[in-house]
Amino acid sequence: MNSISKKVYALTLSMAMSIALIQPAVQAAEAVKPKAAVSESIVSKATQTLQQLGYIDGTTDGMKETATPITRAEAAIILQRVLELDAPATLTGFADVLSDHAAAPAIYALKQGDLIQGNTKGYEPDAPLTRAQMASLFTRAFELKDNGIQVIYSDADQIPAVHANDAVRVKQHFIIEGNAFHAKQAVTHGEFASALYLALGVDVKKAGVTPLEDFFKQPAQAGFQMSPDGKHLAYMEPWNNRMNIVVTANGQDKPVRITSETDHSIASFAWATNDKLLYAKDAAGDENYHLYITDIDGKNSKDLTPYPNTRAMLVDPLENIPDEILVSMNKRDARVFDVYRINIKTGEAVITAENPGNITGWMTDHEGKIRVAISSDGNVSSLLYRDAENQPFQPMLTTDLGDTFVPVMFTSDNKNLYGVSNLEQDKMAVVEYSLATKKVTRTLFENKDVDVSNVIPSKEKGKILAAVYETDKVNYEYFDNEFKTLMQDIKAKVPGKEVGIISTSDDGQVLFISYSDKSMGTYYFYNSKTGKLDKLADKAPWIDETKMADMEPITFKSRDGLDLHGYLTLPQGATTSNLPLVVLPHGGPWARDSWGYSPDVQFLASRGYAVLQVNFRGSTGYGKKFLEAGNKQWGKAMQDDLTDGVNWLVKEGTVDPKRVAIYGGSYGGYAALAGLAFTPDVYAAGVSYVGPSNIFTLLNSLPPYWESGRNLFYERVGDPVKDKELLTAISPLFHVDQMKAPLFVVQGANDPRVKQAESDQIVEALRKRGVDVPYMLKMNEGHGFANVENQLDLYRAIEKFLNRHLMQ
Repeated sequence: MNSISKKVYALTLSMAMSIALIQPAVQAAEAVKPKAAVSESIVSKATQTLQQLGYIDGTTDGMKETATPITRAEAAIILQRVLELDAPATLTGFADVLSDHAAAPAIYALKQGDLIQGNTKGYEPDAPLTRAQMASLFTRAFELKDNGIQVIYSDADQIPAVHANDAVRVKQHFIIEGNAFHAKQAVTHGEFASALYLALGVDVKKAGVTPLEDFFKQPAQAGFQMSPDGKHLAYMEPWNNRMNIVVTANGQDKPVRITSETDHSIASFAWATNDKLLYAKDAAGDENYHLYITDIDGKNSKDLTPYPNTRAMLVDPLENIPDEILVSMNKRDARVFDVYRINIKTGEAVITAENPGNITGWMTDHEGKIRVAISSDGNVSSLLYRDAENQPFQPMLTTDLGDTFVPVMFTSDNKNLYGVSNLEQDKMAVVEYSLATKKVTRTLFENKDVDVSNVIPSKEKGKILAAVYETDKVNYEYFDNEFKTLMQDIKAKVPGKEVGIISTSDDGQVLFISYSDKSMGTYYFYNSKTGKLDKLADKAPWIDETKMADMEPITFKSRDGLDLHGYLTLPQGATTSNLPLVVLPHGGPWARDSWGYSPDVQFLASRGYAVLQVNFRGSTGYGKKFLEAGNKQWGKAMQDDLTDGVNWLVKEGTVDPKRVAIYGGSYGGYAALAGLAFTPDVYAAGVSYVGPSNIFTLLNSLPPYWESGRNLFYERVGDPVKDKELLTAISPLFHVDQMKAPLFVVQGANDPRVKQAESDQIVEALRKRGVDVPYMLKMNEGHGFANVENQLDLYRAIEKFLNRHLMQ
């Protein structure tokens, strides 16, 4: 940590952020007007803080006169102190700054550090510092980089070219506000103090608080997988800020990095054989993943799916067929995925199952033959089956929207199917389905309150070892005593943690991860025969669990009587009353929030915010009726559930109703826009991260390979033709005149799901009203930021934004 950071962290501050990035919108269609000047109270707080840090003295720097212009000499004096720059031995270079000038050491220290420019004619030390000059000083002094936030000045043509980029940088980093820059305007001592206060980040940094970077840096090591024979481990770790694959012999500490990606991290990997690995990567977030094969020493790497505008997905690694894998690709038709049998040595790809246009999933039997398919038009789905790959598929059962049968694996004799189903009932259960009689023959397990979310299959035993269901936390129903004993033994080894088994080997080695709401996770090897436990790695060893907050399960009633579940995380050590709140709606929306470590949640809690996560209607995991209660309720009852959660916490006295923000990604980003548009009095600020603003354009721009699910969107969200009035009513874009709270918009330019136009159009609509919307657009990202430098830019901006609008 540099000396500046040490001084800043030495003070525990709760001071106002001096200048906002954006102005809150006013009622109706009135244009938002920028403030005329920095308030006296903000100037006072900034100058007081800087004086405590020893950066200003009020005499040589003129800071006692906050309303008067600061000179270039006084600005140099302050910056020399802040940056702790040594003056050069010889104080020469400017004709108008002699060595005996009071500011000479500071001016020449800045010149030596290339922070100021000038020529032998003069520096003009007694001239007022202009806003343009201050922008360049701060950009160089604090190394302000382009963070992707768009900046548009109404008087851009009046900014000298030498200062133009710097004028953009200071606004990107929350130094100035408003649409006009006023490049030649003199900066007062108070304005300089306020800008410096922000440049140092004093507004958000407090003593003892976990640094932002610790929450969002890449895992030290992650994604451990054991080779089929158990002799090697593969995992991912950062290299040049990208997650790359590393292989090491089991029990040895001689890791070898086998990939060297620099543009984007490896998306995922899997063992193909004992000496080869498969891995997937896309280009700049476009989600057109290619599958690559490589040896365990990183040699002979090859793109197995080198086709343009094609998305490849592994169907089956075919463990018992060493040289082949099954891969689905939309190579022939962008809308559908065929299955190809690919030779990993030669790269030859032969189509083994051609998609007639409505197949959304494929499944193999225990011999690697494709014998099951799922067809769907978005509403009606069918389970299709064939006895052999040279025979046509025949329908086994058909389900309507809401009814689900998901095949999991064949029984050991390849005659029946294990599946997860909610046929003729509300909750998903584990069942066995007879292919001969076309009926469910038995139910292995069901829970009366929640769906079965997953199963743990064993190809070796040809059976389901356990059902997984999630109430407040993950639970297991065991069907295999040996597996039950193993899980009990492992949990006893890591008390207080949840565990997830990754893989097992024939000699009794078990690879698993332990985790909690305060820990990102730790990987272990456990020898089930000897009981020996070996720790492999912490995903984030720098996270101090004692500083993390408790994620507590909650339940409350919606306004129409539904039981709603979720999680509430309160700042550690904070009072349980009158707290600022961030509502964090999940994406999907057909998904759910779960208990466990969340960097977003812990980061927000560490900054003093209560964090509310609601599994609103339309979320998965709570049964068919609860899911269908969200049909055509975007922006309506689904949004009401979030509002009801806020109102519940306000009524309980936990939350300050004037300090509530909403922040989410994807559907959560939509919910943030909807919250500000449809409940403008509930929220003081909102952050929409890759969130759709116009449901019409969202539906019109679905990726081609989502075409089979278009009817699902029409049924669950709305039909653009039949439900035109509904979609108009729930699209935030058409209701920007109702927005009153500040909004921060974030987007990836290559997003294939929520296109850039979704963010562009709502930003443009607000700007037409005079609202100065901060809009972070990253050109090398897709549906969510993958690159760590972009993630850090995002969360630094969110930290500033929320602090400004909730903490002051």
